[in-house]
Amino acid sequence: MSQQALTSSQDYTAASIQVLEGLEAVRKRPAMYIGDVGLRGLHHLIFEVVDNSIDEAMAGYCKEIEVILHADGYVTVKDDGRGIPVDIHPTEGRSALEVVMTVLHAGGKFDRRTYKVSGGLHGVGVSCVNALSEHLEVRVYRDGWIWYQSYRQGVPEAPVAPIGKTRSHGTEVRFKPDPTIFPVVEFQFDLVANRLRELAYLNRGVKIVLQDEREREADGKPLTRIFHFKGGLPEFVKYLNHGKHTLHEVVYIEGTDPDGLYQVEVAFQYNETFNESLHSYVNNIRTHEGGTHVIGFRRALTRVFKSYGEREGLFSRIKFEVAGDDFREGLTVVISVKVPEPQFEGQTKTKLGNSEVAGIVESIVGKGLSEYLEENPRVARIVLDKVLVAAEARYAARKAREMVQKKGSIGSGGLPGKLADCSNREPEASEIFLVEGDSAGGSAKQARDRRFQAILPLRGKILNVEKANLAKVYENEEIKNIAIALGFGKLNPQGIHEAELENLRYHKVILMTDADVDGSHIRTLLLTFFYRYMRPLIERGHLYIALPPLYLVKRGQQERYCWNEEELKAAIQELAGGDENKVTVQRYKGLGEMNPEQLWQTTMNPETRTLQQVSIEDAAEAEETFSVLMSKEVEPRKRFIEQNARYARLDV
Repeated sequence: MSQQALTSSQDYTAASIQVLEGLEAVRKRPAMYIGDVGLRGLHHLIFEVVDNSIDEAMAGYCKEIEVILHADGYVTVKDDGRGIPVDIHPTEGRSALEVVMTVLHAGGKFDRRTYKVSGGLHGVGVSCVNALSEHLEVRVYRDGWIWYQSYRQGVPEAPVAPIGKTRSHGTEVRFKPDPTIFPVVEFQFDLVANRLRELAYLNRGVKIVLQDEREREADGKPLTRIFHFKGGLPEFVKYLNHGKHTLHEVVYIEGTDPDGLYQVEVAFQYNETFNESLHSYVNNIRTHEGGTHVIGFRRALTRVFKSYGEREGLFSRIKFEVAGDDFREGLTVVISVKVPEPQFEGQTKTKLGNSEVAGIVESIVGKGLSEYLEENPRVARIVLDKVLVAAEARYAARKAREMVQKKGSIGSGGLPGKLADCSNREPEASEIFLVEGDSAGGSAKQARDRRFQAILPLRGKILNVEKANLAKVYENEEIKNIAIALGFGKLNPQGIHEAELENLRYHKVILMTDADVDGSHIRTLLLTFFYRYMRPLIERGHLYIALPPLYLVKRGQQERYCWNEEELKAAIQELAGGDENKVTVQRYKGLGEMNPEQLWQTTMNPETRTLQQVSIEDAAEAEETFSVLMSKEVEPRKRFIEQNARYARLDV
């Protein structure tokens, strides 16, 4: 939604830039400013620069943003906004551009006259990017001139100066991450694309172009993606529901508080699945832990639908209370609010804490939804029919949960009989392997270190929770075993809650499946289950994937394990000594093909194994992928396979 700025381009000058403190310690403690120096922190550099351009868009001055991933490791971010001020700062005595680029907490975002709202919370963004870059250069197109300055590790190489004339306006930042700070400096196209797509949905009408000069399209041109959504949030909901059978058109509600300071946008649509898919944002920042804006929406949704259903006599057929969770089954919703001074809380600072926002959102959504239902009684009926089915399933699921404590595969101590537990009782030092099949489970039990490693064999492919209702999920034997073994005992309709993680018996939950097509399928089913019903476990970094080797290359007593084709070629070259007939290559399709000693050394020994931590870098992308791969619809899955075929590896 476009914002009207409180200042004109002429009023946005050096005096608008407020300086809070200098740029110290960023290079010494980069994780304090960007989270970490891994892939997440590396990509955060791009997003910090892009956020500045998005802020210009929210203020009504920027319509197009271009991001280029160069082959030489540089990244360019260019916008057509007003351009960072270049005149002399009133207290710093140097160009405001240099102040913004080299001083922490310097920017126009602290001045409410310059930006009503901003995605940058602390103004550390672009100066941190500068400090953590091997080299950075900025061009400002403003007042008829191109202004330029370059930096090495955040230090200016020369004063800000004009290098030519222009009729354009905007800011262009080109930087290269410092390899002495970041172990890996190669950007991943998909990670960048996912965030830019999200920003384009959240800021309707803004055009964001992503180019990757490292990859080529079929016509030889750089790989290019254009994100430009005039529909905004309704289009976002359609994207999230891609591949699902939806029950009605997207409902869109927007409004502001009486003073016009808070802006609320909500778009939602019900589908035939059994899970809620909620994506919430504050000033374009993803709030993974929700907050007061989510509370306000849920209150309004439950209150309005409940009132309508009771008035129409639709709840008369059931003998128990309809709960709030029942109104959210199969719901896909995007909530986006603009808040002048957001307060964040929670462990990851992604939970909105402003108490006034709950009432504002509830009021706007309540009024808008009431009007919508009066005008669309058919949709109201369809949704409430689904709510009633959900309530009945929840009631049946509660009965099924009660049976878990009475019978099932629960051995001594209330744990599954198939679980080979570890002797350690400290969750922080314990780990559990969920292993495909009894055969591989037997090998894993022999291979493990019994002190801190537990093994839970799984029989075949677990239930596809994307297609199953709650009653079937709770009755499934393998899912019951997983929940009980991990310490949860039972699942809630919306999955485990954050607070329940204190009951987690192992701080490393490791999926260990065969390195073939079936193993990959089972791993996807398990990931779908954890994503839907145990998402806090992923968000807190407890879920891992074991990576068993694909090959063993031998020559006499010499042997090399290989995890990919490149390692295989290197091992053959090393051991063959020019004669490939002297080496043997064994392809591991299953864990059972390795003896316990090999399984321990390659896949289970903390000293030598490789684990892949499962994280939700982009829940929207994960949501869409899981839905396409695991839903009933064939065509979207076919398109996904065709689009991603170049990333596939043939399994023979």
